[in-house]
Amino acid sequence: MDLQVLWFILVTVLFTGFFFLEGFDYGVGILLPFVAKDDDERRMLINSIGPVWDGNEVWMITAGGALFAAFPHVYATMFSMLYMALFLMLIGLIVRGVAFEFRGKHHTACWRSLWDWMIFIGSFLPAFLWGVAVTNLMKGFMINGDKIYMGTFWDLLSVYTVIGGITFVLVFAFHGLTFLSLKIDKESALMPRFRLVGTCLGGTAAVFYLICIALTYANTDVYKSSLCLGLMILAALVFVLAIIARRQNSSGTAFIGSSLAVVLTTVSVFAGLFPRILISTMNPEWSLTITNASSSPYTLSIMTIAALIFVPVVIIYQGWTYWIFRKRITVNDLKH
Repeated sequence: MDLQVLWFILVTVLFTGFFFLEGFDYGVGILLPFVAKDDDERRMLINSIGPVWDGNEVWMITAGGALFAAFPHVYATMFSMLYMALFLMLIGLIVRGVAFEFRGKHHTACWRSLWDWMIFIGSFLPAFLWGVAVTNLMKGFMINGDKIYMGTFWDLLSVYTVIGGITFVLVFAFHGLTFLSLKIDKESALMPRFRLVGTCLGGTAAVFYLICIALTYANTDVYKSSLCLGLMILAALVFVLAIIARRQNSSGTAFIGSSLAVVLTTVSVFAGLFPRILISTMNPEWSLTITNASSSPYTLSIMTIAALIFVPVVIIYQGWTYWIFRKRITVNDLKH
């Protein structure tokens, strides 16, 4: 297999892992102020992702590093045109990380409520911005022949991309809810609430997802790839099945369904882009592809050896972490 294709696949895998894992992290943070009624319930929600949220973010860093090493021209162009969006995302992630640490420093209700909302903002903002970024990837950017972005930050916002951002928020929130259904004590008062919220949230997310699919057809050419179209339709179907499973209190099936929806959607986006990575709306020939934006063959060969050694180690280690912290969270755990 060509090394450029191999690294495109690896970048796809890394971003897929990131959206799958960090997706339910964002979802838990988004739901925190709304589904938990008291401090104990909020602490249970936070503890469900406490041991893993920072490890999940490593996937984003690794994906960015792989993109920089394998396709440096893409990295350079992307950071020049998405600088403000990435800065806002970084602010959200910093606020979120600080909130997890600072929330327990005082026991007053006002203090904890402040940091609960900071967790919400730090989860909502990156989720929304990722939705805007992904829909822009499919729509394309004003990139000239010198690989320079000619637009402004506001050119990244449109009805299509904003709906994409809202769709990501809703899908991640539902994904987080299905994760919580597996992590929170079955006897908790939260469980019946999850069923009600899951039905309303899942239905709303499904509507926005379908609208986003229709707008993708109208605003992009990614559906020229039959693989992209097929995966997107399959993702929509499994997402609907996840909503039905959550309604029937089948927590495991619901989580598998929401996970597959996130994974299939991510893979479908990259399938629709291939072999392009950044699409130029000014001239299709100015698009950045795996060929004209890649590193040298020697660099890719060295990186491939490193990836074959270390990526499996990271996956095994993170899988082991989830196995260690697999137990459901109960109120009694908060006393320890």
